[in-house]
Amino acid sequence: MNITNLEYLPNKEIVEHYGVVSGSTVRAKHIGRDLMAGIKNVFGGELKGYTELLSEARDEAIDRMINQAQSMGANAILNVRFSTSSITAGASELYVYGTAVKVQ
Repeated sequence: MNITNLEYLPNKEIVEHYGVVSGSTVRAKHIGRDLMAGIKNVFGGELKGYTELLSEARDEAIDRMINQAQSMGANAILNVRFSTSSITAGASELYVYGTAVKVQ
């Protein structure tokens, strides 16, 4: 599956347009990660627990978007964008969306 934030794939022709596809996941903070984040806030440095949490969330949302596109018959997703929103205290949604197409 070709995935890009461009509106086209260089040297490829769009032969079929399937429409918008998306994937999302809602993740909550983990007490262990919160404890370590509190310590890092005092001394500074990367909050690796949260970095890992966001990386896992991105991967899961992208996988869900790809599965939706494949079920339509697409072999590429163009104009991919990410969005986040707060669902409740301590939980956030990561949402990814793009345009499913078939290219040659």
